[in-house]
Amino acid sequence: MSSPRKDSRVTYFGVRHHGPGSARQLLDALESLQPEAVLIEGPSDASPLIDYLADDAMKPPVALLCYPKDTPSDAAFWPFAVFSPEYQAARWALANGRPVRFIDLPFAARFPDDPTSEDGSNDTEDPSSPEGTGEENVPLIRDPIGALADAAGYEDGESWWSDIIEENPSPGPVFEAIGDAMTALREGEAEIPKREMRREAHMRLEIAAALKEFEGAIAVVCGAWHVPALRAAGSRANDRQILKGMKKQKLAATWAPWTSARLAFSRGYGAGVAAPGWCLHIWQCHDHGQVATRWLARIAATLRARGHIAPTASLIEAERLAITLAAIRERPNPGFEELRDAAVACLFHGEASLWNLISDELLIGWQIGEIPNDMPLAPLLEDLQRQQKATRLKPEELERELSVDLRSESGLARSTLLHRLNILDVPWGTLADAGRSRGTFREKWALEWNPEYSVRLVENLVYGPTIEKAAASRLADRLKKAETLSAAATGVYDAITANLDEAVATGLEVLEEKSALASDCLDILRTLPPLGDTIRYGHARSTALGSLPGLMARLVTSCAVELDYAGRDLDADASGAFAGALRGADAAVRLVQFGDAIEEHWRQGLERLVDGRQTSPMVRGKATQLLYEAGDISGEDIASLLARHLSPGTAVADAAAFFEGFFDGIAPRLIHDAPLRESVDEWICGLDDEAFTASLPLLRRVFSNLDRMERRRMLDAMIGRRGDGPSGLVPVPGRADVWELQMATLNDLFENGGRRP
Repeated sequence: MSSPRKDSRVTYFGVRHHGPGSARQLLDALESLQPEAVLIEGPSDASPLIDYLADDAMKPPVALLCYPKDTPSDAAFWPFAVFSPEYQAARWALANGRPVRFIDLPFAARFPDDPTSEDGSNDTEDPSSPEGTGEENVPLIRDPIGALADAAGYEDGESWWSDIIEENPSPGPVFEAIGDAMTALREGEAEIPKREMRREAHMRLEIAAALKEFEGAIAVVCGAWHVPALRAAGSRANDRQILKGMKKQKLAATWAPWTSARLAFSRGYGAGVAAPGWCLHIWQCHDHGQVATRWLARIAATLRARGHIAPTASLIEAERLAITLAAIRERPNPGFEELRDAAVACLFHGEASLWNLISDELLIGWQIGEIPNDMPLAPLLEDLQRQQKATRLKPEELERELSVDLRSESGLARSTLLHRLNILDVPWGTLADAGRSRGTFREKWALEWNPEYSVRLVENLVYGPTIEKAAASRLADRLKKAETLSAAATGVYDAITANLDEAVATGLEVLEEKSALASDCLDILRTLPPLGDTIRYGHARSTALGSLPGLMARLVTSCAVELDYAGRDLDADASGAFAGALRGADAAVRLVQFGDAIEEHWRQGLERLVDGRQTSPMVRGKATQLLYEAGDISGEDIASLLARHLSPGTAVADAAAFFEGFFDGIAPRLIHDAPLRESVDEWICGLDDEAFTASLPLLRRVFSNLDRMERRRMLDAMIGRRGDGPSGLVPVPGRADVWELQMATLNDLFENGGRRP
C-alpha cells in the first residue's frame, strides 16, 4: 500500500450506506470543515441529477435509476434513504451553495475485458459501500466489517458497526479510526478485483481534477473500504492506464420512488440494513438518551392501534429489562434486538407470535418515496401514463369496480393492460369472480392503486422498456423455468389473457415438451383447468391456439387411464388435493366439449374410481358426485351408494371422508333431493356421541356455504313441518328418539351458518 496523500485539503469520510449514525456525524463534520466542494461515491455520469435532491417535493426513500438508452433492461438502482450519509451530504452541499458531484466509475462505462459491465453491475456487497442494486453485486475478497467485528469479539459485523458507529452517542474521531482500520485490513489483501481497481482509479482522478478546480477544502464521502485506496499517493498516468479502453454509451438516468422495505437486506438488497425502520427511528431521535423510551412508545402505540393492551407499567419494566440485557451482552446501549426481547417478555407475556404481527411495521416500515412532478419518468412509468390516458383509467387509491366488454376495442384494451400489469406483479386490478369471467366476453375488476406499484413497475425495467415487452419477457422467463405441466399451462393462459403472442408461442413449446414426459396424474389434473380456460378464452381474445385442443385431448385420455391408480391409498391431505384437482379437471373436460369419445374415456376413469376397492374414500366420494351431477348415476342408484358408504358397517372416518368428498360444493341439493337427505339423516342419527362430536367439524365445512334462506329451508326439510312450540319446530311422528340429536345438529350447523355459535 502506498503512503497517504500529502494534500491536506482533502478530507475522506468513510461511511456505511444507510447508516443514521454515520449520517449525523458526517453532517457535524461538514459543518466543522466547511468544504468548498463535496465529492460523493456514485456514478459520475449521473451528477446532473443531484440538484433534484434540493427539491422539497423529493421525499426519500428514492433511488437513482440509470440505464443505457439503447438497452433499458440493463438498468441499475442506487437507493437513498433520509438517513443515508450520501443523501445528507448532497443536501448539505446544495443548501450551502457548494458544488457537489459523483466521482465513481460512470455507469455507462464499458471495458472490452469486463463482461460484468454489460449488465450494469458496479457495486459490491461491502456493507460500507454506498450504492448498488443488491442483486448484481461483485463480492469482495473479504468482509471488512466482519473482520473488525471478529477482532473485537463480536459474532457479526452488523452489531459491531451499530455499537461503535451508528448508535454510539460519543464515538470520538470516528472517520479517522475507520480509515486507519481499513488501511490495516487492506494491507493483507493479495489482489483487488479488476472492477474495484477501475472504480478507485476513476475516483482518484476525479479527486485530482477537483484539487485543480477548487482552492479550498474538499470533502470526499465514500464507502469506508475505499478510503485507503483513495488517499494513497500514486501516479495519475498509472490510473489512466488502468482505465485505458473505457468506452461510454448514451446514458438515461432519473430518480424513482423507492420503499423502506427495499432498503432491507432481508428483501434481497445486498448493501441494505437489517432494520430500515429502526434506522429511521435512530435518525429522527436527536436525543440519544430517548431512543429506547421512544421506541417502546412506538411499540405500545402500534399494539393499541390494533386493539391490544400495552400498560404503562409494562413499558417501564420493558425498558429496564432492555438496559439490563444490553449490559449482559456487553453492548453500550439497547439495540432493537434487546428492545424486542424485552417487549416480548414484558408486553407479550413471552408470546413471540404477537411480536411477529407488528415486527414488519416497526423494523421494516411502509414508507414510500415521492419524486417531483417535473421529474423525467422511467420508461415503464411513462408507458403506463400513456396507456392510462388511452384507456381512460385513472389511478385512484379508493377501491372501485370496473366492468369491461371484451367485444369492444376499449374494453379489450383495458383488460389487456390490467392483465399485463398483474404479470409484472402490479395488481392494480383484481379480477372479481374470475371463474365466471373465464370463457366469456365480460370481466369485472376491482381497481385500487397503491403508490408502491410505481416502485414495482420501475423494478421491472430489467425485462423491457414498455409494459408489453416487460410482461412478455417476464412471463417467458417464468414459462422457461416452470417445473410442472400445470405451471406451464397457467402461464399460457396468462399469456393469452394479456395478449402476449411471443409468450404464448414460448408457452406452447414448453407445454408440448413437458406433456411428452408427463407422468404425474395429479399434475395433469391441475393442468386441465387452465388449458380448458385457455381454449375457451382464446375465442374471446381472438388468439390462434394451434395444437392446444389436441394436446389437451391427449392429456385427458392418458389421465383417465391413470385415475384408478393415482387415487389409491392416499392420506387425508393428499385425498383433499386430489379431490379438488379432480373436480377442476372434470369441469374443464365438460367446458371444452371434446365429443363422445374423449368424454367416454373420462367417464370410465371416474367409474373406476368409484368401483375401486383401494380408492381413497374422499376421492371416491368426489368421483361419485361428478358422475351424479353429469346424470351418469340415477337418483335410486345414488341413494343406494350413499346408504352403502355411510352404513354402520363402514368405519366412521371412511364414511366421513366419503361424505365430505361427495357433498363438498353441492350441499344445497339436500333441500330438494329426498333420497339423498334421508341417507344423510340416517347416517348422522346412527353415530354415537363420540363419533358425532368428531364429525361436527366436517359437517360445518360441508354446510358452511349455505346462505340464511337455504339454512331455513334445510331445517324445514329435515324436521318435516313447522309447529307452534317455542322453537317453532316439532319432530315428525315416530322420530322422537332422535329429536335431541337432530336439534343439536341443526342448531349448530344451520342456525349459526355452519360455524360455532
